[in-house]
Amino acid sequence: MSEHKGTQRTNTAAANDDADVAALRERVRGRTLLPGDDGFAARCAGFQTAYRHRPSVLVRAADPEDVVAAVAYAAARDLPVAVQATGHGLSVPTDGGLLIDTAGLSGVTVDAPARTARIGAGTRFAAVVEAAARHGLAPLNGSAPGAGAVGYVLGGGLGLLAREFGYAADRVGSIDIVTADARPRHVTARSEPELFWALRGAGANFGVVTGMDIDLVPVSRLYGGELVFDLARTPDLLADYLRWTETLPDELTSSVSLLDHPDLPLFPATVRGRFTAHVRIAYTGDGRTGERLVAPLRALGPRLSDTVAEMPYTECGAIYNDPPMPHAYQGDNILLRAFGPEQAAEVTRLAGAGTGLPCVVDVRHLGGALGRPAAVPNAVGHRAARYLLRVLTPLMGAEPDAAAGVRDKVLGALAAESVGGRFQNLVYGGCANGAPKAPAQDFWEPADHRRLSALKAEIDPANLFRFNRNIEPAGWNTPR
Repeated sequence: MSEHKGTQRTNTAAANDDADVAALRERVRGRTLLPGDDGFAARCAGFQTAYRHRPSVLVRAADPEDVVAAVAYAAARDLPVAVQATGHGLSVPTDGGLLIDTAGLSGVTVDAPARTARIGAGTRFAAVVEAAARHGLAPLNGSAPGAGAVGYVLGGGLGLLAREFGYAADRVGSIDIVTADARPRHVTARSEPELFWALRGAGANFGVVTGMDIDLVPVSRLYGGELVFDLARTPDLLADYLRWTETLPDELTSSVSLLDHPDLPLFPATVRGRFTAHVRIAYTGDGRTGERLVAPLRALGPRLSDTVAEMPYTECGAIYNDPPMPHAYQGDNILLRAFGPEQAAEVTRLAGAGTGLPCVVDVRHLGGALGRPAAVPNAVGHRAARYLLRVLTPLMGAEPDAAAGVRDKVLGALAAESVGGRFQNLVYGGCANGAPKAPAQDFWEPADHRRLSALKAEIDPANLFRFNRNIEPAGWNTPR
């Protein structure tokens, strides 16, 4: 492996050979940029500002053929390849190598009778939501409509309607991908069943996805929104929320976030300087039943705000109100088999005042369709988990080591209840490979990871696509 890495460094240094780059520019319809070129730095930047790709060559793809050309260029020179559409989930930035910017490969085509949508690699979920809504349909999007749809689906996709309809990766019809041999493939359950299984849940490990067909669901409205509590007045809110989830129907997907807001003008006056709990609700049933289901939460105490009401699905982004502006953050999570009241009290204590660093502690209720196998099996595992505990730390000038200390304390409080894995969509900024206690392979079940590693050795034996939550090819560490 060390010999291979040495070759990689040599070739990365040579990536800017004038004749080679000129030939690539001739072949690519989009733009091929080098460090110092106008627009290079802007296109390397993404939504995640704490980390940034620093490639030797950047290709802004205008069509799938540009992706083929870029991968062929990289493979011929043993250059590692990174892919970016929006940069929301950046965990492992490239230093050298080639970056393929797929933001230009956007577009949505809805087939209403089939309840499917064809989406390009650069498409944001906001566009899919709008296009689907014209036909009374909805995608299985997450909380942030501005996030890229394809990367989200490849990582599993834990969305607003997840307990009713499962992971977004469970509802994919086909995937178009360019693999390490620079070969474009249209992958379905029939054409390449093993690769189709792997792609839905393995992230960007097997190539550059240029488009996919996804299922839509017959949802046009929600009973949804957010309940915000002051934890000074409802200190047991997390434990009460966990008890509330025990009898919910699958049609109701929810989460709760704890946040100790600094007394700063950038926060709304209603929460500034307060330790708050934000309960997010998305229920696809009728409003009257929704009112009845949410009533026990409202009975817990006064709310700082309460926006839970009937809404068109096009307003689903208001449930979480995720910040739309790029910023710096880290985040990690664990998947849990159980979450008791004593643990809830400890997590609330650790997330509150005195951590020295603001963090968002997020608990997501799983189960329902998330606990059942996909109709067409895929690589998304750990389906026995009942809850997900995430810690998101906005850096805001803070040192990553300080963020890691807060994160490890909170996640450590539930370590005994872990099912042995993490969910990759909710791992951000430097946490992809973590410490030995949180290796990259724990995103998958052990048997599935071995299966993925074997397929990686077949599809991408040189691990060209490794700037991600990486699956190393089987035998990758074997001396050569």
